[in-house]
Amino acid sequence: MSKLNLVTIDGPSGVGKSTVSRRLAARLGYAYLDTGAMYRAVALKCKQQGVDIKSDGEVAPVLSSLNVQLLPAPFEGEDVEVLLDGVNISALIRTPELSMLASAVSALRSVRAKLTEMQREIGGGGNIVAEGRDMGTVVFPSASWKFYLDASPEERARRRIGQLKTKGEEVDEQEILAQIIQRDQDDQNRTIAPLKTAKDALIIDSTSESADMVIEKMLDYIKQN
Repeated sequence: MSKLNLVTIDGPSGVGKSTVSRRLAARLGYAYLDTGAMYRAVALKCKQQGVDIKSDGEVAPVLSSLNVQLLPAPFEGEDVEVLLDGVNISALIRTPELSMLASAVSALRSVRAKLTEMQREIGGGGNIVAEGRDMGTVVFPSASWKFYLDASPEERARRRIGQLKTKGEEVDEQEILAQIIQRDQDDQNRTIAPLKTAKDALIIDSTSESADMVIEKMLDYIKQN
């Protein structure tokens, strides 16, 4: 299988994939595909409709009318904007609750099939930095460059707490850490597309490294490979 001119960045929740992916894409002149936002959008739609997110039978019909659009971030350094059925839901999906709901809904076969199809359609032309949980293992196994970004749960919790406090939100630090640990377990142990490292991915532990340091490592690897 020929290689696809595409970068994948996988890793656990809260590790900084979005920040690194967005900035790496800018450095390369590529588009940025935030697949996590797509799963969060599905989770929000299921929540709004009172659907059991652990039931494939209930969620599948929701997908038939799914209309998710990803728009470039309005300002540099911010997350992409997400439209669900034409409505901007960007602020609604960036919460710890939606993170957990997204993990649950992403374990469903129907959701995986639908979003994998959408993601491959977006990335088929290449020149994309795609981040998520199974980009290098399932969605784009023929990507030219694959990375697995990791960090300790404690460091990921610290970063997440900082983000929430910056937004003026009240946070329970122990609860945030517990949610991250629980999501790791859920993502790694699910039957469909579990979180794991692609055999040909470069693993980068960012526990004690800044986003700039991680990006430079990635750029060096891309230039050399």
